[in-house]
Amino acid sequence: MLCLGGRFIAWGAVFCVVGFVDAVAVVLPERVVKVLRGRLESEGRTIEEFVGEAVLEKLDIVDPDVRVEFHLKLCEKYLRECEDFLAKGDYVQASEKAWGAAAQAVKALAAKEGRVLRSHASLWEYVDKLAERLRDVELRHEWGRANNLHQNFYENWMPPREVEFAVRDVKRFVKKLVELVKGSL
Repeated sequence: MLCLGGRFIAWGAVFCVVGFVDAVAVVLPERVVKVLRGRLESEGRTIEEFVGEAVLEKLDIVDPDVRVEFHLKLCEKYLRECEDFLAKGDYVQASEKAWGAAAQAVKALAAKEGRVLRSHASLWEYVDKLAERLRDVELRHEWGRANNLHQNFYENWMPPREVEFAVRDVKRFVKKLVELVKGSL
């Protein structure tokens, strides 16, 4: 959770670390938060991902399997949160969590191949090449649905029923990628 001058910023996060749970309040100057928000958006990353990667980097952990596990854990977390938001009727938040899960699944597969994806463009390019390599045109469509949900988070234009359909498509996409990560496809 980010805290500025006693105010908690809504887009903050509670950090869960394997083995224990800790709530962390990070206090940053407003200018830093503004730069951080811009960077996170341009790179298609969440605060959890940013902090997690910073920790891995600071601890000099370069094992690709650790990065794969990191992205898969975030993917699972975002899918659970998506379901929770759907159950509450919060389709805007559910939209972003579904997109986050899809992005983390893509990053997990890329990490397995020793790649790090740090922008929306690199995610799109990776999925395009993956769909070509697997001859699975549906991957492109499912990834597009995930990105419709990401846009919906900002614009809130999708009807609830369409969000639910898009989330189903994203779950199918995530399942395919997780199976690839685990080597079962």
